[in-house]
Amino acid sequence: MKGARGWVVASLLAIVIATAAYLLQPRQESPEHSTNSDAANGASAALLFSEAMGHPTDQITGTFDAPAMGSLMFVFTPTSPYTSDEADRIRRWVLGGGGTLVYASEQGDPELDRALNVTRFGGYSEGLAYIATPVLDGVSRVAGADAVIPLDPSPAQVALFRTTGGYVTGYLQRIGLGTVIVLADPLVICNGYLEHADNGRLLADLLAAAGPSAHVAFDEYHHGLTFSDFAPQAWLSTPWGAALLWLLIAVFFGLVLRGRRFGPLLERPAEVARSDAEWSVAVGQLLRRSSARGVTLGLLAAATEQAVAARTGLPLHPRERFWNALWVRAPDVAAELAQVESSIHASSSTERGLLNAARRLHAIAHPAPKRLPGSVR
Repeated sequence: MKGARGWVVASLLAIVIATAAYLLQPRQESPEHSTNSDAANGASAALLFSEAMGHPTDQITGTFDAPAMGSLMFVFTPTSPYTSDEADRIRRWVLGGGGTLVYASEQGDPELDRALNVTRFGGYSEGLAYIATPVLDGVSRVAGADAVIPLDPSPAQVALFRTTGGYVTGYLQRIGLGTVIVLADPLVICNGYLEHADNGRLLADLLAAAGPSAHVAFDEYHHGLTFSDFAPQAWLSTPWGAALLWLLIAVFFGLVLRGRRFGPLLERPAEVARSDAEWSVAVGQLLRRSSARGVTLGLLAAATEQAVAARTGLPLHPRERFWNALWVRAPDVAAELAQVESSIHASSSTERGLLNAARRLHAIAHPAPKRLPGSVR
């Protein structure tokens, strides 16, 4: 049992160390084409170019929200999948908000493809150079990857680029008030390819698609871990996720089968109700250990005032009216009580002073009954 626990702890530590090393190591490549990467296949130049063109530019991080109406949004190869709700929100933003979406991904996102009616072929076609249609000004040829998964556009989706074999690798579609531009090869607008052919002009045309001063947003939220990545269906459907599940099941049953008790089971003793005397002693001990003599005498004085008020039939509050009435109704009691309360500070300095003051307060609160003349003791 002890050896099995050691192996489990060691395995967990190895996984944590490997994950930390992977996340913290400097990235030389950016297969997701992040705008935070200066690699050749990164897209930091697109963000800087947008700022240089005077567009209000930012990144979508932390939480995913569609940009403002009439904005331009870039989505580069999501590594964390879109949820159904997120994809539908993007479509509604394009449809009713007049947004322009540039969706550049090699294999696409299932939910985003569904929401935007993107259809892709099942195999690869030769890439490198794509021939542009006359839709984009000043763009005749663009350069990209060696191979690409072509798109299969519908009649409403206007082709922008084709391979030398005639396959479509980019198209434009009007959806409601907005526009969707789909690129099967994101490299055509990545850092290391902007100098090739007419790639730089293509990026400039894309940034101007929503207007010269439109807000531009780059989706970096789906380039990291999102809440949907931790959902069971997000990792159980992958081979490594299923393997990890079986490993956890095997470890669990291994620990159960090898588990042994360290001794007999002990029943929890039933709780016994405490008496009032025990609570009183406990409170007294607590006050004594904390040297709270002044607090103790204050509590006793307040209790004495309450007892005197009940015996004399006087209301305790307000205190000023109570004392005025007590001096009139029982001046002796009032004088004794006032004398004890005025000496509380001095009496709380020692245990003997505390005891004497408590006895006097008790005598005031519960006076001994007067004996009748001639009574027998």
